[in-house]
Amino acid sequence: MYSIPPKLAMINDMTGFGRCSSTAAIPVISVMGVQVCPVPTALFSNHMGFPSWYSLDLTSGMPGYLEQWENLKIVFDGIYVSFLGNDGQMDITAGFIERQSEGSSRPLILIDPVMGDNGKAYSSVTDTHLHKMKDFIRFADILTPNLTECCLLTDTPYHPDSWTHGELDQMAAVLHLMGPSQIAITGIREGSDVLNYVSDRNTPQIIRSPFSGQSRPGTGDLFASILAACGVQGISFPESVRKAADFLCVCTNASDEAGVPVQEGAIFEPFLRLLA
Repeated sequence: MYSIPPKLAMINDMTGFGRCSSTAAIPVISVMGVQVCPVPTALFSNHMGFPSWYSLDLTSGMPGYLEQWENLKIVFDGIYVSFLGNDGQMDITAGFIERQSEGSSRPLILIDPVMGDNGKAYSSVTDTHLHKMKDFIRFADILTPNLTECCLLTDTPYHPDSWTHGELDQMAAVLHLMGPSQIAITGIREGSDVLNYVSDRNTPQIIRSPFSGQSRPGTGDLFASILAACGVQGISFPESVRKAADFLCVCTNASDEAGVPVQEGAIFEPFLRLLA
């Protein structure tokens, strides 16, 4: 006998080409047995790793979009927040989270603070945006920054060398004080391995995988989507991170073997069955 799937509101941009953002997240979350309900923050023809792109900001439409859900009294089991292109979108999303949390059962909140990579903040990230993000993550049950975003949020100088477990412990402790109870610092290179630092209510562990393939756009979206789908189904946090890390290892290795250009992301379509 079937049960009703959990409902997950996903606030993220929609990118047509490049296997990232909602284009990658929707099939992953759906195949894992969760109803994903997207809230588009922007439309991109392709991601910004290409030489040119078209984009359309959708901030003005977000309040009316969310208001209709609230008029219909739709209650979500989880809210997954990713790309927020401006401060106004952060304010709109914060209001939505607060209203969804007014009932008897609060939704699980996962925030992927998309702000930078490889030691650099994206050009859209102003000092004001960073300051607001530091406050915004108080809503998160689960936070999934990459190493660059972790440094930005904790005011830690970024360095390209290996990171000690003590340094990671210190940054995670700062993030826990800002609100999130579960933190995954993703994609940390250490020799021939890639590490995901996991802190579950201040209990840290390292989930290690062999580095497989090149770093590709969209892998963070795949990772966070798996954690969000696992989270609303009650799967333990370390188990969720291991599942995501193993899936990415398969996808990035296959992408290299197939000769997929890095800009086109990681092929995940043939491997969705592994998540079902």
